[in-house]
Amino acid sequence: MRICMVVEGCYPYAVGGVSSWVHSMIQSFPEHEFVILAIVSSRAMRGKFVYTLPDNVTEVCELYLQDMDWGGRGKVRMNRTEYNALRSLLLDQRIDWETLIHYFQKKRPSLNGLLMGEDFLHAVSEFYQLHYSQVAFADFLWMMRSIYLPLFFTLKMKLPKADLYHCLCTGYAGVLGSMAKYMYGSPLIISEHGIYTREREEELVKAKWVQGLYKNVWINQFRKMSRLAYERADLVTSLYEHARVLQIELDCPEQKTQVTPNGIRVEDFQDLPGKTEEDEGRINVGAVLRVSPIKDVKSLLQAFGFAKEREPALKLWVMGPWEEDEEYAQDCFELVEDMALQDVVFTGRINVKEYLGRMDMTILTSISEGQPLTILESFAARKPAIATDVGNCRGLIMGEGDGLGAAGIVTHIMNLEEISQAILYLARHPEERQRMGEVGYQRVCARYRIDQMHSAYQRIYQDFAQAGQRDKVPQEAAR
Repeated sequence: MRICMVVEGCYPYAVGGVSSWVHSMIQSFPEHEFVILAIVSSRAMRGKFVYTLPDNVTEVCELYLQDMDWGGRGKVRMNRTEYNALRSLLLDQRIDWETLIHYFQKKRPSLNGLLMGEDFLHAVSEFYQLHYSQVAFADFLWMMRSIYLPLFFTLKMKLPKADLYHCLCTGYAGVLGSMAKYMYGSPLIISEHGIYTREREEELVKAKWVQGLYKNVWINQFRKMSRLAYERADLVTSLYEHARVLQIELDCPEQKTQVTPNGIRVEDFQDLPGKTEEDEGRINVGAVLRVSPIKDVKSLLQAFGFAKEREPALKLWVMGPWEEDEEYAQDCFELVEDMALQDVVFTGRINVKEYLGRMDMTILTSISEGQPLTILESFAARKPAIATDVGNCRGLIMGEGDGLGAAGIVTHIMNLEEISQAILYLARHPEERQRMGEVGYQRVCARYRIDQMHSAYQRIYQDFAQAGQRDKVPQEAAR
């Protein structure tokens, strides 16, 4: 079976939980051929892979959302049906996605001609008069162009043909998967590690580059795309029950939803190298993460500083790459200097198995997560975890009705006092660290093993492969 894995902003260009999941999935199904359809920001990312692609990856296709090539400058006019479809998209009124897909795929219009043309101007004007006439129209028009340019690039993308499309989020990836199902009749799976719409909402609320009511227009745009993906998907998976509930709240039909937890190779984290002479007398705190704003490394550093003042034996290891956001990383380096923090090490990208055995605990202070693999890896190494109450962190640490007890401590987001107190508690109670680490180990073995995850997807892939043996009649061919 030929499977097209549709990813956005991760594999194979960046490390992280979702990227690791994709890489593991492809390696676990060598009998299937995989095509990667990757959504990245610009052509500057072209081919810059940080993963060595498995042998069963036969093709990588790239979509650039911030491409500078808008196409020619010729006039572009739509017929009445096409214009009404564009209008339905802008006004969010029973969107005619089929006509839009057909228009962009078959007529392949110049995006410059479309965005600068009369049809887009008229549709935007109507939307403006209905909802946003209190702001300057020129600013509003350019904002609408900036919103719809990446979506139009997506709708115009030439798609590789596959037997199954597996999208790792909704958003632009979900649009591509929905297009493929319409054009080729192939089944569509959406596997969300985080809830895409909610994550974009959180980012936009905090964003400085978009102001006021424009935030609402952007948020609604992401909701439109997610509704399309949920509507067209044959199966929508999530990592934990609360995420499944959120999907349903965002208009995903409940009968399509299924919980498939993450999994890791627990055996890979046994008999890890232990403490060295360098660690003598130290209480090591390990943070396995990308140095980026969403991981809130600044709060981590500040909380560690407060704990360090009261427990000098503490040492913080920040283990992960910082190239994703070099400006933020530099802010973190400078914060360490400004606070005169001692015993803080930024390792850069490392093999976590070479360090995890030396840690006394791990910590994650993110403002958004799904079901972090770093916590599962910590448990596999019998290390307790401190984490903020985001995503499924509470479920992993406290258990979800398994009766095992706490495998660490959960804190509130950006609560420096809570985080520092959690570090101090585990630092000063070695017996509790050991007990919690053992609880985590039992929990990961019981529910979060990689063979369990792969068995779930083996069944899913087999079901779709068998269904694919029947004749498929693409909707596009029927037009």
